[in-house]
Amino acid sequence: MGKKCYIGAKATIIGDVRIGNNVKIGAGAVVISDIPDGATAVGVPAKIISK
Repeated sequence: MGKKCYIGAKATIIGDVRIGNNVKIGAGAVVISDIPDGATAVGVPAKIISK
């Protein structure tokens, strides 16, 4: 996991995924793929909504 990341309550990260630096993952999100630096991801499965 990268530096300065925010992971919301009850978010789940499944498998061997890379979480970049300065990433925000919303509460309850289910991450099943890599999240690049500076991205915000939400939902089930997590989708990137901004970079």
